[in-house]
Amino acid sequence: MARKKINNAEAPLRPVEPAPHWSALREGDRVNVRLAPGFETGGRVSAVTPDRTVVWVDLDGGRGRTLLHCSDGVEILPA
Repeated sequence: MARKKINNAEAPLRPVEPAPHWSALREGDRVNVRLAPGFETGGRVSAVTPDRTVVWVDLDGGRGRTLLHCSDGVEILPA
């Protein structure tokens, strides 16, 4: 993960805590993924790590499987 120096200490660029609703995500859930303003795609959760910081999503339309980390700046919302 990229880091920046703050007062000679390294800190993550973005928080590494998942959004509260990520704790409700389960394998097989239908979701909408907002990658950037105006760009949203649908998919199905294929895996979630136990700490809920990483979610794998099979994107609709045969666009493949993508790994999303809570610090990526994306939103994963129930469909």
